Amino acid sequence: MVRVKHRLFAVELKTKSQGKHSDGDGLWFHKREDGGAQWFLRYTLYGRRHEMGLGSFPAVTLKKAREEADKWRAVVRDGKDAIKERERQRREAERNLHVLKDVAMDAFESRKAELKNDGKAGRWLSPLEIHILPKLGKTPVSQLDQSDIRDTLQPIWHTKASTAQKALQRMAIVMRHAAALGLDVDLQATDKARALLGKQRHKVTNIPALHWKDVPEFYQSLNGGTITELALRLLILTAVRSRPLRFMRIDQVDGDVWTIPAEVMKGRRDATTDFRVPLSSEAQAVVAAAAQFERDGFLFPSVRKGVISDATMSRFMERREMVARPHGFRSSFRDWIAEATNTPHDVAETSLAHVTGGSVERSYRRTDFLEQRRALMERWANRLISAPKGEVVRICG
Repeated sequence: MVRVKHRLFAVELKTKSQGKHSDGDGLWFHKREDGGAQWFLRYTLYGRRHEMGLGSFPAVTLKKAREEADKWRAVVRDGKDAIKERERQRREAERNLHVLKDVAMDAFESRKAELKNDGKAGRWLSPLEIHILPKLGKTPVSQLDQSDIRDTLQPIWHTKASTAQKALQRMAIVMRHAAALGLDVDLQATDKARALLGKQRHKVTNIPALHWKDVPEFYQSLNGGTITELALRLLILTAVRSRPLRFMRIDQVDGDVWTIPAEVMKGRRDATTDFRVPLSSEAQAVVAAAAQFERDGFLFPSVRKGVISDATMSRFMERREMVARPHGFRSSFRDWIAEATNTPHDVAETSLAHVTGGSVERSYRRTDFLEQRRALMERWANRLISAPKGEVVRICG
């Protein structure tokens, strides 16, 4: 049977009487009693008749209604229910409209448990918040490509190389998170953006450090008895990072062992592992001297509240017109071990709370070399106090 098409004319639609008027081949124009009107497509699939709304008139013109009808008739000819197919496409489109900012926040929330202090410091999210989300945050992740990412990071790719690298790494995590949510994203977008950005010209600058032979002279000059000087002395003696030392509590010390809680240690690896630090006789004396300043359990409180800031010790060294910085003493200590002792590698690295060996090896090695490190720290303290020359320290493995 030949179907008659296009029975309606655009100029007459506004004056059509109430009721349903066929344009042919299943397209209908329905004029309601209230004067409004809409289009619908009538089709039969597997013996059942369906009516699919195509929009209101005059927002949807006759021409547009015919185009929509043709589109959905083709779907029906393929054996699909046009109404269900349109709903499926709508749901898919809604999924793909998730904007980058929302997906980034969801990725951050899902990773909080892996981050130190549940990510409260904001360090994981900040590269995205500062350098990517202001420009791309409102863009649906399904529409992001390597050019978008490249253009966003290009201004800092060479001038803030480390930050740009972190932002790109976080972006890759967010894109993988989006894919896990079922969103249609290009998982290679960050790799392709990296290729477009090219090799970074920026050279990493190490934190300035005193040569290990010069550390004793500086250590011996810290004789004012202030909180800052005591903190610097203990930092040098133990070779720990600034954060564990600043948040050191009197109840963490048991005899000659200081146990740093897992949550204060750096990195996700330490999320469930405390770290024991052997205290030399000199270190124990410093702890005893600092105990007189104890407030709320903390050995190194600030003037007003909380503990001394990360910059307190740095400013002290700056006032002495020194280029070196507190974190550099870890490097000084490690260089002394390498150049003046025959300490086994694992003992040396464990002294700095570094990871050594692969995951399988670590699962079998349960020791933290406390006794070997105790001897090493005692000899380091002796050098700081007396600065002997030409001594080669032997630490048994």
